[in-house]
Amino acid sequence: MGLGIWGTIQLAATLVFAIPVGIFGLNTLLAGQQVLGGGLLAVAVLMVALPHYLTTPGDIPATIAEKVVGKAVTVPDDDET
Repeated sequence: MGLGIWGTIQLAATLVFAIPVGIFGLNTLLAGQQVLGGGLLAVAVLMVALPHYLTTPGDIPATIAEKVVGKAVTVPDDDET
């Protein structure tokens, strides 16, 4: 299942904020501050990963609409046509 246009735009917007955090975390980690650098890298990864695995308030109407349309609209079988 692909992201679609809207999902791709959302991912790009997330990456605009996550990449600088990740780069700063990597630089901090290489400078010797393991806790801060590792924490910032974890934050950058979570910024990208969490929206794909969590249900957000914006996802709820789309999920409900998919269920309603799935129950209301039936696709005819090939034998019926």
